Amino acid sequence: MLEDRSRGFDRFFRLSERGTSLRIETVAGLATWLTMSYVIFANQTVLSSIPDRDGIRLGHDQVVAVTALVAGVMTIVMGLVANRPLAMAAGLGLNSFVAYALVQGQQLSWPEAMGVVVMEGVLITGLVLFGFRRSLIEAIPPDLRKAMAAGTGLFIAFIGLVNAGVVVPGTGTPVGLSSDLASLRILVFVFALLFTTWLLMNRTRGAIPIGILASTLLSIFLNRGFGRGLLWAGGPADVPHRWVAAPDLSLVGKFSFDFFPQLGIATALAVVLALMLADFFDTYGTVTGQSYLLDDDGTFPDLKRVLLVDALGAVAGGVASSSTNTTFIESASGISEGGRTGLTSVVVGALFLLAMPFWPVVQVIPPEATGAVLVIIGFLLAKQLKGIEWSDPGIGIPALLTAIVMPFTYSITNGIGIGILSYTVIALLRGRGFQVNWLMYGLSIVFAWYFLHGLLA
Repeated sequence: MLEDRSRGFDRFFRLSERGTSLRIETVAGLATWLTMSYVIFANQTVLSSIPDRDGIRLGHDQVVAVTALVAGVMTIVMGLVANRPLAMAAGLGLNSFVAYALVQGQQLSWPEAMGVVVMEGVLITGLVLFGFRRSLIEAIPPDLRKAMAAGTGLFIAFIGLVNAGVVVPGTGTPVGLSSDLASLRILVFVFALLFTTWLLMNRTRGAIPIGILASTLLSIFLNRGFGRGLLWAGGPADVPHRWVAAPDLSLVGKFSFDFFPQLGIATALAVVLALMLADFFDTYGTVTGQSYLLDDDGTFPDLKRVLLVDALGAVAGGVASSSTNTTFIESASGISEGGRTGLTSVVVGALFLLAMPFWPVVQVIPPEATGAVLVIIGFLLAKQLKGIEWSDPGIGIPALLTAIVMPFTYSITNGIGIGILSYTVIALLRGRGFQVNWLMYGLSIVFAWYFLHGLLA
């Protein structure tokens, strides 16, 4: 029976053809899951931190459940449909866009913000089916794409510092350092940041979840031993009353397209485009960066299937209120362990589904621990800055504006819009307008209207 089942796996996933085995694929799946399981903690940290205009916050337990659910289902779909060892989950940076740009910045309700995500996913799906997605990706200059990724990283790192209490509103300046940096809570942040960094430098598998676990245990020790349970109130840094509970899936289906009358056509179009572009570049860079999966001529086989599943991940993430789900760069962990087929993805997806009942444990993690993780995730994204051609002002200035406007204005939309618009205008001023893709002109018109509409409103 076991032998027949093994042969079935071999035939369906083409294990022998790709030089792998059931054992290798299982180990690869475990490696990928350990590397990216932190998304369960990080996503709820971002989405649960902001109340919408009606004062409604998404519950920690709700976000954990839908994060694990959509990641599990879509990663399994990726394995079965595309047969590639690529894992999906709520995109970090994309979730910041939803929370800070849409809910906090544009004053959307959570269902309306998730409606933007669904709309973006539907549009991407259509572009993939008509073969237009790659054209839109390639219309944006590579340096500008890198700046968008790096700016998202700076934004995420800034959010981490704010959530941890390190950065606070300043006196005479927009922001400043906290006057209470000698507190035990800040000690947890410093420990989480340094310990996780040390694990990363030593290439420890699962460095981020290990760092979260260690700093959470430290916070429990400090809270119980020195703070008498008062340093953190309401659940964090305390032993949970229960470890397992039924997942709360009440957020599934809570999305609305009422963001159009709320924002107006121009602004609604701009925010959908901005989210779509951020999702585009995130996926394309992740997928084509997996050199082990490329053919000899440098092309990615079955790319359309991968992009289609990824696009449907955005739809599923919006429908379930977990934010846009996208292909994760951490898939490289399983690929480096020998994963070559979709069976790796099926293992990752199954582990995400098995994690759903453990949401009470997530509530114990203090914001100082997750804040440190957001800083580290920001670093991983900000590394894209090194690949930008800074010697050319026509590229460097739009790249700089893209990267710094995001954290300074708490808006990924503003950063992407300023970058595209400034690049196009500078190209025209230097007499190189003919080198700019026609799609960049279309995007520039949309974002020019977006900024002028905001100024004139």
